[in-house]
Amino acid sequence: MSSPGKSDHKATLDAASWMFNVVTSVGIIIVNKALMATYGFSFATTLTGLHFATTSLLTFILKQLGYIQDSHLPFLDILKFVIFANFSIVGMNVSLMWNSVGFYQIAKLSMIPVSCFLEVVLDKVQYSRDTKLSILLVLFGVGVCTVTDVSVNMKGFVAAVVAVWCTSLQQYYVHHLQRKYSLGSFNLLGHTAPVQAASLLLLGPFSDYWLTGKRVDAYGFTFMSLAFLILSCTIAVGTNLSQFICIGRFTAVTFQVLGHMKTILVLTLGFIFFGKEGLNLQVVIGMAIAILGMIWYGNASSKPGGKERRSFSSTSSKALKHTGSESSDPDEKV
Repeated sequence: MSSPGKSDHKATLDAASWMFNVVTSVGIIIVNKALMATYGFSFATTLTGLHFATTSLLTFILKQLGYIQDSHLPFLDILKFVIFANFSIVGMNVSLMWNSVGFYQIAKLSMIPVSCFLEVVLDKVQYSRDTKLSILLVLFGVGVCTVTDVSVNMKGFVAAVVAVWCTSLQQYYVHHLQRKYSLGSFNLLGHTAPVQAASLLLLGPFSDYWLTGKRVDAYGFTFMSLAFLILSCTIAVGTNLSQFICIGRFTAVTFQVLGHMKTILVLTLGFIFFGKEGLNLQVVIGMAIAILGMIWYGNASSKPGGKERRSFSSTSSKALKHTGSESSDPDEKV
């Protein structure tokens, strides 16, 4: 059992990690909204490539200065991660273009059950009844305040399925690779960001032209649009790093569940700064339900048996007992 001092220290680091992720994520949404809506830079895939190029540059500099230690990650694992991540980015952009906003929001919400499925199948994670119910309450609450018009078409549905599964797999792999190879967040970024940046900058202009009908090389930069582009790339470093830190410290499911706090925060800031025409009783009720679900999830998943990983199979346990060996508790808290 960990001492109270260590538990308090972990709780402080957990809270700081979440705050770092919330601030950078909300910040980059606001900056990108200004860059795209106000200054017409609608090249989302290319912009993401620039984000990862900036992240790669920072990790390279820190490695040269000795702040990041050398580590190993097999190229096959890097390639799988980058494929999932890139299909996630393009899939989300295509899903938003081909689907209604309501169905797009439903697709984003479905990442939580998909992430749960991956943890159950691949990591043998077991959820308590309260943990499952709290996840359903979060999904219901966010759905109430974000899902409006819902219309479905076949190509939009396929794009959403690809986006949801690839995003869930990418987030699962962040936690899996850090745990498997004992990698820190900057180490993992140092391995994956350069490959992701190169692939997105190569394919991004073609993807953006297909989605928008505009060529990125024909975009006319102004001082303000360039300033917002640089600001977006700078904040993106923190966003990428904080995502890896949070998923590494927790899991993809926890990151998704508590990550919906950012959705609520963005809605609230929108009401504060851009008027209250979207603020109605349905949205307020949905926010309240989602927040209650997040509190319930945090409490339920932290209790013994709330969310555990089976580290040994029952066969292995029986074999250990048969040989008279002393076995440890087969359930590991995650």
